[in-house]
Amino acid sequence: MTDFDPNHPDDAEELPPSKSQLKREAEELQQLGKHMAELRPDQQARLPIDDQLRSAIAEYSRLKSNNAKGRHLQYIGRLMRTADADAIREVVDRFDSSSAAHNQLFHGMEQWRERLIDGGNAELQSFIEAHPNADIQHLRQLIRNAQRERQREQPPTHSRKLFKYIRELYEV
Repeated sequence: MTDFDPNHPDDAEELPPSKSQLKREAEELQQLGKHMAELRPDQQARLPIDDQLRSAIAEYSRLKSNNAKGRHLQYIGRLMRTADADAIREVVDRFDSSSAAHNQLFHGMEQWRERLIDGGNAELQSFIEAHPNADIQHLRQLIRNAQRERQREQPPTHSRKLFKYIRELYEV
């Protein structure tokens, strides 16, 4: 019989996860559940979760006692074991302003705004291909107003409106 070698890859695969590792994973799921509960209702509606988890998250926001919230987070963590945590985390990160995914999405929207204002019909056409549900007439009007605003060196009111419309298209 051979001795156990933790550095040997075959021996490491045979071991079940440690109790500490299981606790860390459970706490991670609870924290993800807490982040989901802190989202706005319109953001929560976009989460890829089942109805039971959705109602548990809604119930968490109604609780007042910290002890009750703690117990309920454990319940949410238990429900999260069967959910696709990676897909949920990806959606939550898009809404979390401190995450890299949110920053990347935000910068992408800013780049589209600049490309639309500075570019011509080719940029507009590529944007429409990327976002087929865009109202073309409304988009053209926003771009014209933002271009006129830049030429006159006015405050970027219409540029902000264009960005807001682009953000709405991304959230659909």
